[in-house]
Amino acid sequence: MSIASAVVAILVGGCSSSADKPTPQGAAITAPAKVDVPAADHGPVNPSAPIVVNAADGLLISVTVTNAADGKTVGGDLAADRRSWTSKDPLGYGASYHVAVKAANSVDVTADSTATVTTINPAKTAYANVVPAPDTVSDTGIGVGQPMVFQFTQAVSNKAEVQKHLKVTVTPDQPGAWYWVDDKDAHYRGPNYWLPGTKIHIEADVLGVDLGDGVLGAENNSADYTVHDAWVAKADGSTEQLTIFDNGKQVNQMAMSLGSPGFPSHEGPHVISGKQPSIVMDSCTYGVCAGQSGYYKETVALDERISNDGEFVHSAPWSVGQQGSSNVSHGCVNLAPDNAQWFYDHFGVGDVVEITNSGGPTLPVWDTYGDWEVPWAQWQAGNAGS
Repeated sequence: MSIASAVVAILVGGCSSSADKPTPQGAAITAPAKVDVPAADHGPVNPSAPIVVNAADGLLISVTVTNAADGKTVGGDLAADRRSWTSKDPLGYGASYHVAVKAANSVDVTADSTATVTTINPAKTAYANVVPAPDTVSDTGIGVGQPMVFQFTQAVSNKAEVQKHLKVTVTPDQPGAWYWVDDKDAHYRGPNYWLPGTKIHIEADVLGVDLGDGVLGAENNSADYTVHDAWVAKADGSTEQLTIFDNGKQVNQMAMSLGSPGFPSHEGPHVISGKQPSIVMDSCTYGVCAGQSGYYKETVALDERISNDGEFVHSAPWSVGQQGSSNVSHGCVNLAPDNAQWFYDHFGVGDVVEITNSGGPTLPVWDTYGDWEVPWAQWQAGNAGS
């Protein structure tokens, strides 16, 4: 018997000899399952792509992927046919992952194999923060005027590509579109205010996405919001009255004073972006400083910001005599203390203050939430390519 025949006999027959148990005609040595981890063969990879493990001539029994730095396991899904496994947990930058695989061939002989996958470590990354921060409105919900906002920590020049990775799910379904109000802020709204009770889920799947100019997305982000009742206040400069509506029904009306002719309030829908029991208002923040005519610096109570240009709805006991008859503020909506308290108790982030007949210019789209000044057809067309 040849040496080759003896080897085959030992492998196939175990301890028996070829004389005791002849090799069946056509028998062959069964090879172990072949395991392939493509990402391990191409140097550092972008973490936006999952780690994939493939098996040929056999099936995967188990796959374990761990971060070499902290030992944390990366979750993944095994295909129904057990011939592939794909990671589902996000990977990180500048990381090394140990891949341990157990596979079985066609006769259930198992074999272990390992591989290492490393990820790139970019020079610059940027986060896609959500505004408002979900935890600040988790108890109250948001108003019907609140746009969905992703605010990037670096300028985005590759807007069209990035926008493909921004997603919004609205329940009940309502139309909407993205619009870049500047190089860092992408806003999403519809043709009308949200319906009360709407549930909104937003995602920025930007990990590893090229934001432009050598900046990559740092990580994915998502948030959930609930829209509360439709609180809308209509501030009419011709009547000096602030009329309050809850879900379309008038529930209050109060005297007010808007910005004086020298400091007129912006016209158009304003969206409340924050509220504080009191703040120090300093005219020097917009160029009128100590020693100049019109300078002021004082603590003001019950403040709700409606633009970043220094416009608030707030308590103004000093102008009660003019409220309901003339505009004397520096652009704010002045209310008597009791009225300001009622407003503060009922209005919050995302609620709307529509200012008309103030004599001022339209609120710019970039001024916090001037979103509603842009006609829907223009907004819907988008500007990611500009």
